[in-house]
Amino acid sequence: MARPCPCWTACARRWTRPGDRGVSAPKDFRRDLHRAADLVADYLEHVADYPVLPKVRPGDVRRMLPAEPPAKGEPTEALLADYRRIIEPNVTHWNHPGFFAYFGITGSEPGILGELLAAGLNVNHMLWKSGPAPTELEETVTDWLRQMMDLPPAFVGHINDTASMSTLLAIAAARHRASQGRSRVYGLSGAKPMTVYASDHVHSSIDKACITLGLGQAHLRRVPVDGEFRMRPDALEQMIAADRHSGHQPIAVVATMGTTSTTSVDPIAAVADIAEREGLWLHGDAAYAGSAAICPEYRALMTGLERCDSIVVNPHKWLFTPVDCSVLLLREPAVLKEAFTLVPEYLKTAETGVTNLMDYGPQLGRRFRSLKLWFVIRSYGVEGLRAIIRGHCAMAQRFAGWVRAEPGFEVCAPVPFSTVCFRATPAGTPEEQDAYNERLLAAVNAAGPVFLAHTKLNGRFVLRLAIGNARTTERHVRGAWDIIRHTADDLRGPTPG
Repeated sequence: MARPCPCWTACARRWTRPGDRGVSAPKDFRRDLHRAADLVADYLEHVADYPVLPKVRPGDVRRMLPAEPPAKGEPTEALLADYRRIIEPNVTHWNHPGFFAYFGITGSEPGILGELLAAGLNVNHMLWKSGPAPTELEETVTDWLRQMMDLPPAFVGHINDTASMSTLLAIAAARHRASQGRSRVYGLSGAKPMTVYASDHVHSSIDKACITLGLGQAHLRRVPVDGEFRMRPDALEQMIAADRHSGHQPIAVVATMGTTSTTSVDPIAAVADIAEREGLWLHGDAAYAGSAAICPEYRALMTGLERCDSIVVNPHKWLFTPVDCSVLLLREPAVLKEAFTLVPEYLKTAETGVTNLMDYGPQLGRRFRSLKLWFVIRSYGVEGLRAIIRGHCAMAQRFAGWVRAEPGFEVCAPVPFSTVCFRATPAGTPEEQDAYNERLLAAVNAAGPVFLAHTKLNGRFVLRLAIGNARTTERHVRGAWDIIRHTADDLRGPTPG
């Protein structure tokens, strides 16, 4: 191995002399890092003191910002002061223990440390050569996740920004395989219309993937669901047969483990049987509930997941990794690589037998996301992560029990994980009940300590409480239920005497 130049440190210092443009003196930067660290630590310690939703109206933040950029540089003190004054109070606080909307995300302390160090390194690991350690760490940490989810060694993973990109890549691989590579060269010109199948409750990223890939939203088939909001395999079979008869080319089916509205789990084993028989790519959307699969009892709800061709799981949803971090696991990564590999002269390197992550999608630039996931898994350990997930699911079961026991409320869907769909049922028509629940949601969220979202099930407006923040305790969940009950009482008005 060649020895580095003995004066390399002197050379480096010459290129980064304090006072050079854009380079802080080491002592100044160290001081600024300490100040920023204190801001983050103070924020996490006191985040529950904020209302989850900021008390701002559209345009308020914009009016606090200068309309023109500064002509001269400003001191760090001014930047941090404006951060405290303008930014921190006026974000929606996803790190708040009362954040129960959508699917919660947690900027955990080890994840934040990993994010900081990755920003300092500022690596783009598009090639192995441009980032040896980031590339091999990404291979390792995604394999750790595969093992944690009890998936076969055939699955190979890489990290994208969000599930929307991971899903798009999975459908792109399905399109490539179904067209025998023709779509890469000629697009969809002259091809039969390609169809993709997913349940009525599939995430909107599937629609966007079909739009982006030129398949067309009209060729995403919405498969009816059963009484527990799970895809019906019999309806899937019928839709595939009808499409083949009409000259379409079915290429993929998406089974969801933890649908966005209700967290229902599609019958993956039965869907896998159909996909194998029909020669379709099977994509498992486990963006939310895939994290729960690290617990054997929740992995048992997903029997057949190991038969997928691709699986997406988002550690930034329920594995306490700061956004963004989405893992795509592929049984045959070579299919995706064939679909996207393109190596211009300036990116050719001499190394062989290495992974160049630019080959697995359209992105060339790649952030060092695996570092924060590595820190999170090592800091909590598998058992520590399981304990938090189990705690969240137990809290959801208790919340659902309180709802069921309260007159004038109902649980509207099964609760397999940590999300509860429920609604108030005051006297009145279904439309009047919907309007009441809308008012209830708005009033609960306006109170400040909690933030809930909603969905529609069977056409009715339903409230949705999703537990997913590592800082959430039963005290916060109990507090949310108290606010909901008291607000519901206030909206009903006094009982006539």
